Amino acid sequence: MRLLLDMGLPRRSAALLRQAGHDAVHLGERGLSRLTEEEIVALAASEERVIVTLDADFSALLALSSATRPSVIHLRLQGLGHPKAGQVIASLLAEVGDELASGCVVSVTPGGVRVRRLPIRMAP
Repeated sequence: MRLLLDMGLPRRSAALLRQAGHDAVHLGERGLSRLTEEEIVALAASEERVIVTLDADFSALLALSSATRPSVIHLRLQGLGHPKAGQVIASLLAEVGDELASGCVVSVTPGGVRVRRLPIRMAP
């Protein structure tokens, strides 16, 4: 699984994920801290990466565009330092990796994990 970590996440989380054998990069490591959400979506789609973020805007962008890629992991957890963020992400990859590969938005809260397949259908 190829991951693109958004700016809200600790840079060291990408390094921890790489040490665990995952292909993970952080926007800050690439000097891309000023990209818009739309540009991040385009980058992740072109590189076949899953966006990992604390930002709900990515889910909304995918819903509005009816996109089927890229997948997004939306972490809705407070106080994630780099070791905990890396552990949560690695655990999610093991739990919902097949869904991420097929195109989905994964929302993680203290109460659990919700998976919505892409494209997201808007209510009429």
